[in-house]
Amino acid sequence: MKRPDTDYVDRALYPWFKDARVKNVTLSGPILVEKAKDFAERLGVTDFTESTGWLDRFKSRHGIVMKRICGESAAVCQETTETRKNTKLRTMLEEFSPDDIFNADETGLFFKCLPNCTLALKGEKGTGGKVPNEQITLLVAANMSSTEKLPLLIIGKFRNQDV
Repeated sequence: MKRPDTDYVDRALYPWFKDARVKNVTLSGPILVEKAKDFAERLGVTDFTESTGWLDRFKSRHGIVMKRICGESAAVCQETTETRKNTKLRTMLEEFSPDDIFNADETGLFFKCLPNCTLALKGEKGTGGKVPNEQITLLVAANMSSTEKLPLLIIGKFRNQDV
């Protein structure tokens, strides 16, 4: 029985994938699809159509799954949060107009952080690593009616105080 031409793409892509994982390269679905298109072109396979279905079948055939490569923070107690939100906070908010109620939150932006997930073989041990510490902290704020959004505020210390 003759193999479909797309099998040639599959047989070229899988060793490439394994080699990339040995080198600890972070991979994603779009990267695999682009590499598959590249192999199809180089192998002269004209009937290759990349799709999410093709990608899902490729990952299933080879036991490839998405793995988190950075840790996650602990979860907040949802029960306590919901109780406070539904009682005390609602009562306080009823006294004000939505235009006068603001929410602000700070968030860290790791501007040199790499993706925290990669495609890997089932059973492959996840690799750890330090999260880059090149971070800026931003304050984001807007009112409840979304009519006023405050400019982003950078929070932090500067090494050169003359800036």
